[in-house]
Amino acid sequence: MDELDFTLEFHTDLVSSPFEDGLHDEAESRLRALRGDHTDIIGATVTIRTEAAGETPLYEVTVVAHARPDNIVAREQDRAPETALGAALDAVERQVRDKREKLGKPWEQPGNEPPDQELIELASAEREIDDELDGGSAGGDLEGLSR
Repeated sequence: MDELDFTLEFHTDLVSSPFEDGLHDEAESRLRALRGDHTDIIGATVTIRTEAAGETPLYEVTVVAHARPDNIVAREQDRAPETALGAALDAVERQVRDKREKLGKPWEQPGNEPPDQELIELASAEREIDDELDGGSAGGDLEGLSR
């Protein structure tokens, strides 16, 4: 995978925190591993915000995986930014894996249920009958008119 195939935006309002680099590295490594050889994820955005909540701040982490066809988003809050980031990344990973699993089972996609297939077959059979009737009667009428 080329480095340009995946972009990561990392935004935080942490003021030169000593663990900021560690958070960035964890997010990048986990998101790149999640992407792997797949082409559905083209990038990600990680945002860490600090909310005032008494003496101990509350951290809100939002992870957006820029995926095709729809982005995948997870937001978590915790008193420790590492915990909030880990939980948000876990949620994104779970959603991406669920999406990939569903896409890998075409028989479970809309329109592929047995009742749907029966309706499709019935509509197709009706269309064939209509075509035969239209073709037969039109041919018969034309023959009668030409005499």
